[in-house]
Amino acid sequence: MNEKVQQNSFDTVRVNGLRKNLAEYTALDHNAPRSLSGQFYTDPAFFNHECRAVLHRGWHCVGRSDEFTRNGDYLTLNLLGEPLIIVRDGNDIKALSNVCRHRGMLLAEGQGNSNRFVCRYHGWAYGLNGALLRAPRMKNDGFDQKTCKLGSFSCKQKFGFVYVSLSNNPPDIKAELAGLDKIIANYEPERYSIVHSSTETWKCNWKSLVENFMEGYHLSIVHPQTLHGYTPTGLSKKGPNGTGYTSYFANYPDKIASRGPGAASLTKEERNRSTLFAVFPCQVVSIASSLLVSLSIRPLSPASIELRWTMSVHGESLDPKTISERIKLWEDVNQEDQDKLEAMQSALGSVFANGGPLAEDDYEGTIRDFLSWLAKQDASHELH
Repeated sequence: MNEKVQQNSFDTVRVNGLRKNLAEYTALDHNAPRSLSGQFYTDPAFFNHECRAVLHRGWHCVGRSDEFTRNGDYLTLNLLGEPLIIVRDGNDIKALSNVCRHRGMLLAEGQGNSNRFVCRYHGWAYGLNGALLRAPRMKNDGFDQKTCKLGSFSCKQKFGFVYVSLSNNPPDIKAELAGLDKIIANYEPERYSIVHSSTETWKCNWKSLVENFMEGYHLSIVHPQTLHGYTPTGLSKKGPNGTGYTSYFANYPDKIASRGPGAASLTKEERNRSTLFAVFPCQVVSIASSLLVSLSIRPLSPASIELRWTMSVHGESLDPKTISERIKLWEDVNQEDQDKLEAMQSALGSVFANGGPLAEDDYEGTIRDFLSWLAKQDASHELH
């Protein structure tokens, strides 16, 4: 047995062992949940497996709908190794392959507006619907313009977000998110307008950031100056969960200053909390009366992610000075989380990182929801 075949055999045995452990997670008593062992966050072979089994099929947030208001507005990104162009084409927002059908060159970079995408290698040009418009000097019998349309992926809009799945058979996004609309509808999420975006690289596992953002247990410890005053750990309450999401409420103390007017339909309780939710696998969101912050996580390796986060404001709720202050606040909050997650990543390879008990539902019940979802996705992998 050569070295490569032997390594593949070792990887298969190790991944199957981890999959067995993950399957056992769903059998844990509801009142005795645990975190996963460090191997789930560090093992390269398991990361490759979950890319195929979980991440490739899921719905990934790629931006806000109002980033694509004009015909030809586009944004490029790389999702699980797949280069994409997200573009407004008439009434639709499409997810096109950012790969020329001639020799595989990238067609576009960054973000902007264009009426076509022209390959800078040989000049092939494509329309906003992906159709090949021009291929200079292509006259041989093997060339058929109609068969050279750009590839495309499933693309849906929901709650003012744009979602993409790389799968040929993605799950029904309405079924995945059924019930989430009742939790956030009064905030009017479609009426928030983007005011800021930033893309960063963090040296941590993708699951760690989902778990971190979605639990209130760490708020008062990690964010004593930035968040504790408004969203102390002790006021956190578990929210509903569904097939493809979970939620919790970060409630504000009594007599705290208003966070902005927001929608007229908001209840008193909704005005006095931030509602946090995760759309599995890789989007986490905080929505409050005036402000919506979304983090889209793009896994790169077991120990690295590309993170694009956006901030949006409800109508005219906040003036420019306040918006600048909120951006700075979230920059500080994200830095605090990044520091902790990167430090944790360096320790997850320990033999003693074997998965500890989770806190009660109000503090870490969302992690239980997420890991249970992960286990179910892994178990159903062979069925798709």
